[in-house]
Amino acid sequence: MKSNIHPNWNSDAVVTCSCGNSFTTGSTNKTIEVDICSACHPFFTGEMKFVDRQGRVDRFMAKMKLAETKKTAKKKAKTAEKSNDPQSYQDILREQRANLKQAEKAKASEEKTSEN
Repeated sequence: MKSNIHPNWNSDAVVTCSCGNSFTTGSTNKTIEVDICSACHPFFTGEMKFVDRQGRVDRFMAKMKLAETKKTAKKKAKTAEKSNDPQSYQDILREQRANLKQAEKAKASEEKTSEN
């Protein structure tokens, strides 16, 4: 076995949790700092506690909001594009006929109300 290639082993390394709990174990480091330990982890304590140390949920929600805004912007662009599409002569005539029919109906309903 080669000599002087292995790190030094500390059998009394202190592990400190963010909750304040600390214990000793063996490690190559003298001190270890952890975010969650067995004293505060929801699995071991039985409590329903949400742990999001790195902001993953916030980043996900921001991503979802950005995707929603892009989706609405895309829809708006698509509707604007449709409104700018050139219409065929038949489509223009259909729209004019429909407008004339609506105007005739409105005029007929006004005449009925004025007669009564």
